[in-house]
Amino acid sequence: MRTIFVAGAVFTILAWPALAQTSGQPRPPQAVPAKPGTPAKPAAQAAKTPPKPAPVASTPESRTAAELALGTNPVFDDGTYVRIKQTLLSYAAIQVRGGWPAMPADAKLAPGASGPQVALLRKRLVISDDLPASAEAGDSYDAAVTAAVKKFQLRHGLDATGAVNAPTLKAMNVPVGDRIRQLEASLERLLGMDFLFAARYVVVNIPAAFVEAVANGKVERRYRVIVGKIDKPSPTLTAYVTAVDLNPTWTVPLSITKTEIARHMRTDPNYLSRMHMRLLGAHDEEISSSSVDWSMNRSPNFTVRQDAGNWNALGNLKIDMPNPYSVYMHDTDTRKLFSDDYRFDSHGCTRVDNVRDLAVWVLKDGPAGWDRAAIDNQIATGQTKIVNLPHKIPVAWVYLTGWVTGDGTVEFRDDVYKHDDSLDRNALADAAAGGFVAPVPAGSVPTALPRNVTQASNLDSR
Repeated sequence: MRTIFVAGAVFTILAWPALAQTSGQPRPPQAVPAKPGTPAKPAAQAAKTPPKPAPVASTPESRTAAELALGTNPVFDDGTYVRIKQTLLSYAAIQVRGGWPAMPADAKLAPGASGPQVALLRKRLVISDDLPASAEAGDSYDAAVTAAVKKFQLRHGLDATGAVNAPTLKAMNVPVGDRIRQLEASLERLLGMDFLFAARYVVVNIPAAFVEAVANGKVERRYRVIVGKIDKPSPTLTAYVTAVDLNPTWTVPLSITKTEIARHMRTDPNYLSRMHMRLLGAHDEEISSSSVDWSMNRSPNFTVRQDAGNWNALGNLKIDMPNPYSVYMHDTDTRKLFSDDYRFDSHGCTRVDNVRDLAVWVLKDGPAGWDRAAIDNQIATGQTKIVNLPHKIPVAWVYLTGWVTGDGTVEFRDDVYKHDDSLDRNALADAAAGGFVAPVPAGSVPTALPRNVTQASNLDSR
């Protein structure tokens, strides 16, 4: 038995048990009939297989287009909280009816298959609203099932292959009770959160590892991002974008200086020069690395700064957003990581794929003349340039493992940081009737961060 709290009401959930071709042989290659008086061509020559097209290279632009093709409904808007509450009611009803059936652990189904496992798959997809109820009957893996599987995969951040592979099977076999807990945890994290839903704003959903640029309620840009490692998690926060820094320098946080920099210097005295880094004293004067005791028995009384350039850990561009954690969105010198599905590899900051394109969007209503060509030209000079925004843009970093978009699509992602395990059910029950804090009026400045922001002293601005 389990109790959930939704919209001020109490639901007691009983534990119900889970519901439990032939192919023709290829024809051998045939000789090409010869014209009269000419010898026939050998069969092997006649049946030459055309070369396979070279795979299309993954680029920031192609990845951006693929992300935006997923739709224009934001992950976070002023209706997110209410939609999650409503979905909790419908998922509670699913659990009362016994949940959805578990697929066999060895099931690997693809279009064209048929049989009892496909019949079970159809029932599973109907219950989660991926397949229309009218299509439940039958045991064939037809076009309707293929489309439903793709819909399910997209809702869970998986490659939309249309076939039930191992990642898809794993997501399908997550019990509805676990999905309820994800939605409850997301709901709790939104409680009391002050955020200005302005005409233009930016939102990073950390578990999904993407950022959205939203204008007038629609996503105009969506990019892959790299967020914090499990042991260096990105924080949830609200802030404002205030500037775009071109060819930024990087002031290394003390946490990295005491650990990574010191460790490298103990084995390689030339490390700082190779990495284009300088040691600066209290008055920004440059000091010699030989004067430092790199055993780091005490806190450094100097700072390490990396020069601007392609070697810089921040890449060629930083989007500044002052906040208590000294984190921000930026470029990177290791862009190959954007092609990975698992993108939890930073020290707390958000690295943005195609960040120059995001900078163009940020500067759209900023100082005149800062289009993509101007940004590229300034970066090419190698000179640092800070472009301040006349109108700050609200930005939120949220941690939603379950959410509902404006078109009613229910999305889930893995709880990489295991934040859902710390769900405060009492706080959720106490606050559920009150609902989401109203958006802050335009022109005012939110004075509080989300109520349960994780204090992350190990964040190091990279």
